[in-house]
Amino acid sequence: MTSPQTLEPTVDASCCTPSEGAGLGAEEAKQRALIFKALSDPNRLRLLSIVKANESGESCVCDLTDPLDLSQPTVSHHLKMLVDAGLLHREKRGTWAYYSLVPGALERTAGLLTGL
Repeated sequence: MTSPQTLEPTVDASCCTPSEGAGLGAEEAKQRALIFKALSDPNRLRLLSIVKANESGESCVCDLTDPLDLSQPTVSHHLKMLVDAGLLHREKRGTWAYYSLVPGALERTAGLLTGL
């Protein structure tokens, strides 16, 4: 009877060499994830489209509750997430808040995946 043959693992040196590109840094990945998270909700996508479609370029929070059939606090929460992600700008006027697209935000967002 022959003894079992011992196999030695082969080491591919190229798999252990650090890559040339550093990839995304932690802070940049966090910022991109914040944007994608904001866009991952259908109501937030609808809010963006409503604000963008408004002829004046802005929408009052009071005009955004009916189209979504959501309460004002819920709409305000969604709008805050879009503001925090850098997609919308908020301007307070008296008791109402008005929202507009941040210039260039949609174009920058469209390029986030291509820049990986």
